[in-house]
Amino acid sequence: MLRLSTVQNHERISTQELLLAVREAVEKGETDFHIEASGQHDIGGPLWNRDGKKLTFRVVNPGQRVGCMCMPNTEILVEGAAPADVGWLNAGGRIVVRGDAGDTAGHCAAAGVVYIGGSAGTRSGSLMKHDPLYEAPELWVLENVGSFSFEFMGGGKAVVCGHDCQHLPSVLGERPCVGMVGGIVYVRGPVPALGADVRLSPLDDGDIGWLTQGLKQFLTAVGRVDVYSSLCVWGQWQKITALPYEERGPRKTMRLAEFRTNEWVGGGIFSDVFRDDFRVSGLLAHGDYRLRVPVWENALYAAPCEFSCPASIPSQQRFNLLREGRIDEACRLVLDFTPFPGSVCGSVCPNPCMEDCTRGSVDHSVQIGKLGSCSADIPAKKTAARTGRHIGVIGGGAGGLTAAWQLARMGHDVTVYEAAAVMGGKLEQVIPRGRLSHDLLRKELKRIEDAGVAFVTNRRIDADQFKELRQKHEALIVATGGHVPRIFPWPGHEKITAGIDFLKAVNRGENPDVPENVIVIGCGNAGMDAAAGAFAMGARKVVCVDVQKPAAFAHEIAHIEGLGGKLVWPVQTREITDEGLVTGDGTLIPGEMVIIAIGETPDLSYLDENVKKFRDWLVPDEDMSILNGVFAAGDVIKPGLLVHAIGSGRQAAFAADAWLRGETYAPEKKEAVPATRLRTAYFAKCHACELPRPQDDFARCVSCGTCRDCRMCLKSCPEKAIDRKEPEGGGAEYVSDPERCIGCGICAGVCPCGIWSMYPNWDMS
Repeated sequence: MLRLSTVQNHERISTQELLLAVREAVEKGETDFHIEASGQHDIGGPLWNRDGKKLTFRVVNPGQRVGCMCMPNTEILVEGAAPADVGWLNAGGRIVVRGDAGDTAGHCAAAGVVYIGGSAGTRSGSLMKHDPLYEAPELWVLENVGSFSFEFMGGGKAVVCGHDCQHLPSVLGERPCVGMVGGIVYVRGPVPALGADVRLSPLDDGDIGWLTQGLKQFLTAVGRVDVYSSLCVWGQWQKITALPYEERGPRKTMRLAEFRTNEWVGGGIFSDVFRDDFRVSGLLAHGDYRLRVPVWENALYAAPCEFSCPASIPSQQRFNLLREGRIDEACRLVLDFTPFPGSVCGSVCPNPCMEDCTRGSVDHSVQIGKLGSCSADIPAKKTAARTGRHIGVIGGGAGGLTAAWQLARMGHDVTVYEAAAVMGGKLEQVIPRGRLSHDLLRKELKRIEDAGVAFVTNRRIDADQFKELRQKHEALIVATGGHVPRIFPWPGHEKITAGIDFLKAVNRGENPDVPENVIVIGCGNAGMDAAAGAFAMGARKVVCVDVQKPAAFAHEIAHIEGLGGKLVWPVQTREITDEGLVTGDGTLIPGEMVIIAIGETPDLSYLDENVKKFRDWLVPDEDMSILNGVFAAGDVIKPGLLVHAIGSGRQAAFAADAWLRGETYAPEKKEAVPATRLRTAYFAKCHACELPRPQDDFARCVSCGTCRDCRMCLKSCPEKAIDRKEPEGGGAEYVSDPERCIGCGICAGVCPCGIWSMYPNWDMS
């Protein structure tokens, strides 16, 4: 016997934990259980032994539904009372309760036997039924049952012994056997007036023979053999059976409205507090009487690609436009978020949007990165009407130029100040030409100029010039990036070459001298760029070291290893010598040149020392401001990807524009669409097929959170309650007619994109 206590270390275990423990024990072959319960539900079923052995449960203090769906060859003995639903949906088990039972004992039982050694509650024996292929279910109660007992009974046998209940007006409660159409109820004791569809009659010999045999088994099971002789006075017993249909009298039919006004409670059942309009709600409710209301919530949620993109580019909307044949709009849409769709999205970005693409769980992510290149040649659109407001941007990298691009499109006059001889920041100065086409970058920089942005190069800003710019412009955006290399003070650190300075020299075409053997400290993406630059300048052997697992993207690592480079980790640097790098354990890694690429910090010497900072970086307020009318973007806030700089540059532009209008900017970011709202099963897998061109990949896009106009809801609505409308701006929108809608939720169930939501009707008032 396996004894299970449901209180462990003074804490009650959950029903789920108990049932899982029982199921696991049964699967291991255990057949005999003693359970000291503390109100846990559903003890005893449905379970079976794979070898056909009998399962026995002895239970103390159970919760509801003891023996729920109990299977044949299972026996349950409850010492004491049990709450509601004993033997609910019993399918063949033998369930014994040696005390009282709560409401609905034996409810919906279809087989097996339920013994109650006390009384049972309301609606006990209701909906009992009998499949002729199996033995009829039985319900035995020693004392009495509550009201509405044996309601809608369709089969089986019930026995109410009425022991010690002669003082009650009824041992069956009020209104027993309502809707009874089958089965037998044997009863001893007072019975109330019954409905016209059942008959009360004395026992015959067959009834007495069955009760005589069954009563002994019942009383033995509940431990009350002592009352057998007092219960065997068969003249005190009667039986209740349903009248056959042909014996039932004619029925008067009336309209429901007539019944409510003439037969029911006068004025309505709540007439003392509420005026009843006697409106009848049909089986399928419409309008105000629906339980749920569908709402078409297009673009309420962000798709995983949009949510994961630091610039919040809604790529699912681009694919929807391509699906509709609106190619120019699709290509232009990305320019609302970045001026570098080709240089960044299509070339150097690791595309976190594609990493989280829902389609990736089906086969391959939708080709979002390459789609960016399709927008590289889109010319600048005519800007809005000029506002006459002047904004300065300090820093001509991805963050600053994005801010300038957005502000110029709003109609403002924008000037960008760059310390280098050319615009572009790290895109121009650091990213190897092999990763980013210089012609492509130049083309996208020209588009920013064509939008009306003025470029001022070779202008390094100091504290005095910063004050002058604050006087000259109505707002400023600080986006000077991170260009100060991080170098640890190891012995010999003066021999180290800063990776950012090395890459700038390479990109300027200075062809810096590089020996045959090079060591790169740092195995991130910047380290891989430095290694690629070393190989390009003539190095034959490059070893990249790091204190931790390389953080560079897999394709970047593969590129360097393909060139002959080697990555070694974990490596602690102790000293730099003329012979190379000495590790923490004294090992020498030979090399004539050591390049460090472990990140950079911004030069903020031109700002007032009182500006809020965290270590070497700025901490802007929620509205992106660091001073009155001065806003920050890019790597001056924190280091990140180029797309992070683009995202913060866009936000800084919105913040500056709001400030010029006397408003306070509060950035918003949508929640990601829950995966449970999406239906990827509609999309065929494409594991072996050849992927289409990026601009033709719209068929594979799930369009998460944004309507793809597939019309599935329109075609699936059983009440034809959904209408499709075409607004003037293009696209489509769907509306549900409350007078036709029944709130079934099919629209939400079939929508692949998670657009339709179902809300309780009372939440919509």
